[in-house]
Amino acid sequence: WFKPPQGDTDIRIVPCKDGDPLKEMFFHYNVGSHKRGVLCPKRNFGEQCPICEFASSLWREGVDNNDEESKKLAKSLFVRTRYFSPVVVRGREDEGIKVYGYGKTAYELLLGYILDPEYGDITDVDEGTDITLTYTTPNKPGAFPQTSLKMRRNTSPLLSDSEAIEPLLDRMPDIDAQFERLSTEQVNAILDEQLSDDGSAESRSS
Repeated sequence: WFKPPQGDTDIRIVPCKDGDPLKEMFFHYNVGSHKRGVLCPKRNFGEQCPICEFASSLWREGVDNNDEESKKLAKSLFVRTRYFSPVVVRGREDEGIKVYGYGKTAYELLLGYILDPEYGDITDVDEGTDITLTYTTPNKPGAFPQTSLKMRRNTSPLLSDSEAIEPLLDRMPDIDAQFERLSTEQVNAILDEQLSDDGSAESRSS
């Protein structure tokens, strides 16, 4: 995993075999002990998702009863979108390809660059473009870190040794494999356990 340090870091998004360097995935957070979130069975795989169903039911209940606590809990359980790209960190090329996870704002910036014909294929191994990522941790309590992305002016090869590029790409991590795909039944069990722990199980059965 690539975790941006404070300040500026130059990275390069590398090409994927499926042609999609910006992978979109959907998660539920604040459920169980899954720190990286629970993959949503519905949004990712078209299967039934107990968390989606419970969150929607809880939201409707909150609206009908003007219950702000129910609405707040429902919002914390709604599906969230995360994006992932395989990247090489400049100056640390010997560490191989890493997985970079980011949110909607960074995704929209990257997508804009990818779709801009002036930049061409930013992932091209011979004439792609590096990106300067600036990560800033705010001093204000409760504020979120800020990430800005700026394309470098000049194109460059992925590696100075062209013969090392193919072996590097062959060792690319499988982004999908970084997350456990759970069945509807498993997700249901995680939700039930969570609700039992926080005393909200009655909300689900009502």
